[in-house]
Amino acid sequence: MASHGFVLRHGLDDLRHAVARLLLPEPLAAGTLQSEAVAGGASPRPGASSGGAGGGPAPYGDAELAASSEESEAERARLIALVELARGGDTEAFGLLYDHYQGSVYRFLFYRTRSSALAEDLTSETFFRALRSMTGFRWQGKDFGAWLMTIARNLATDHFKAGRTRLETATEDMGQHDDATEGPEAAVLAGLTNEILLKALTELPIEQRDCLVMRFLQGMSIAETAAVLGRSDGAIKQLQLRGVRNLAKLMPEGIRG
Repeated sequence: MASHGFVLRHGLDDLRHAVARLLLPEPLAAGTLQSEAVAGGASPRPGASSGGAGGGPAPYGDAELAASSEESEAERARLIALVELARGGDTEAFGLLYDHYQGSVYRFLFYRTRSSALAEDLTSETFFRALRSMTGFRWQGKDFGAWLMTIARNLATDHFKAGRTRLETATEDMGQHDDATEGPEAAVLAGLTNEILLKALTELPIEQRDCLVMRFLQGMSIAETAAVLGRSDGAIKQLQLRGVRNLAKLMPEGIRG
């Protein structure tokens, strides 16, 4: 499975290129918007598929709907089996699920809140609620990780609605990445630092922000993002397109080519 650093680095690069193409003068940007925005985000992980737990029929009668987007068949079977054990009350199995998914849940919440402390608190609450609700989990053809992301997203939304904090815009130093692109786009890319992109992300409407974070920074597929946001695949493509467009509008003056 690709490391988070690899997904983040390439995800940020993909997002920068998608935004840069919108900042190029016409006709250089013509014809690139739709294809870039819809195709953007980290590539779907190979081997993503659904399958049974491989350990016999589940007592809930939904084993045929079990799904996982892991790369290897062995890892998919392992995680599905762990979920089956966990929703049967096996706390050790749930602990192994925590070990596997904690990092991705924390990263999503950090990108959403821009606060390490708050992301840690909400991550803990996400898994507490998941543990408490395991007996009520049903596969419904979606990845267990997507269910966790839904819980995390709802917690973050409720937190900000309650007005307990304000969205922080400070960004961590995530490093700069060299680009081999030459020509007008290179000049635009040079001004699109990670700090500018991540700060602008916080100013997008919540659903657009979540979509871009999941697609570009988390490396989630369109189908996985659709499962978390409760939208169709087509709606996610349009949401991503609008998000990239609005992100380009938030870029500081002087960056346009």
